[in-house]
Amino acid sequence: MAVIAVYSVKGGVGKTTIAANLAWFSATVSCRSTLLWDLDAAGGAGFLYGVEPRRKRASGAVFDRDFDPAQAIRRTAFDRLDLLPADESLRDLDNLFARIGKRKRLARLAQGLEGRYERIILDCPPVLNEISAQVVRAATVVIVPLPPSPLSARAFELVTREIRAQTKKHPPILPVLSMLDMRRNLHRSARAANPGWPVIPQASAVEQCAVLQRPVGDFAPNSPAARGFGQLWTAIERKLTTRDS
Repeated sequence: MAVIAVYSVKGGVGKTTIAANLAWFSATVSCRSTLLWDLDAAGGAGFLYGVEPRRKRASGAVFDRDFDPAQAIRRTAFDRLDLLPADESLRDLDNLFARIGKRKRLARLAQGLEGRYERIILDCPPVLNEISAQVVRAATVVIVPLPPSPLSARAFELVTREIRAQTKKHPPILPVLSMLDMRRNLHRSARAANPGWPVIPQASAVEQCAVLQRPVGDFAPNSPAARGFGQLWTAIERKLTTRDS
């Protein structure tokens, strides 16, 4: 089982869309039992799949000692793909972790789901606190979306610093150029400077995910966006294979 965290300290970078689409590729293309776990109180991942929490405040209750996470997990419309949706109770998650005092609470919960899922994909909130520390300790690999901009480069530095500070042997980091528009000079320069990074293009198909509440690979499998998500998923699987070899 591998835990794939999609994380950035900067909002609006395409994090939720990437997490939701990677989960589809994991379940549908790689045929792996997959859990998309939404840790962002905004609940974007659940919205993209048209899935609501089973009951109010269940998302925060997952971290309580006497609560079985399976009670909050919902099925999606796709085989092998489940979702643990977020709700407003996660607004207090940082304080909850502080009260619990368990440095690896999220990691332990993920390990407890190992017999049920081969891949757990975390859609993480854009924060730099105990939530991000818990994510880093739980992650097998960290995906960092980076729209081409100076602020994104600064955010990447903050993410790498956080990851290295939280673990003695930090998980591999895979930066991704997101929202790439090759018509723009800055974007072309970013691509030229990082030719080996996976790319998610700025495309109408990506925007349609929220409109249709379906992943790109399902409704536009031959689009450049679907190819971008597919190539990113392949890069992740290669990272995991290297780790296991």
